[in-house]
Amino acid sequence: MEDTKIIDLYWARQETAIVETDKKYGNYCRSIALHILSNMEDTEECVNDTWMKAWDCMPPQRPDILSAFLGKITRNLSISRYRMTHAKKRGSGEVDLLLTELEECLPSSKSVEEEVEGKETAKAIDRFLYSIEPESRNIFIRRYFYADQVKEIAERFDISESKVKSQLFRMRGRLKEHLEKEGITF
Repeated sequence: MEDTKIIDLYWARQETAIVETDKKYGNYCRSIALHILSNMEDTEECVNDTWMKAWDCMPPQRPDILSAFLGKITRNLSISRYRMTHAKKRGSGEVDLLLTELEECLPSSKSVEEEVEGKETAKAIDRFLYSIEPESRNIFIRRYFYADQVKEIAERFDISESKVKSQLFRMRGRLKEHLEKEGITF
């Protein structure tokens, strides 16, 4: 089923919207959640929560790209669940590692204007990503959006793990410089 028809089902409040969404995007969302959570039971709960969040958001939202909309919801819910379940076990997981890697080049979010600044930061990151070569952009996205392990990225792009690590290190440095030039403080 086409995305526009699935979105129309949400707007019409037809429960078949969830069934059609799961048919088309279930595996995609499960993959995102599983990379972050490494637990099938938590993954299924996050995917079900994604469908409920999509149901609550449409209407009033009408996403331009349904896959990106659902992927973002799944990722955010998965990271929240991960943080909740690992609050007392810091430092042992892949997600902790990738969040720590990005910590040094992203500003903290302690401001009252957190939401506005967060959106501006996201736009600045988008501008940065579109300014770099496609392979580097894809490596960055695979690592920091999809939470792929370095080994998985190396296999996907047929390069060594050390090359992936060094590219990610350099891109984080370039991202930090880019954000500073855009006036985003740390």
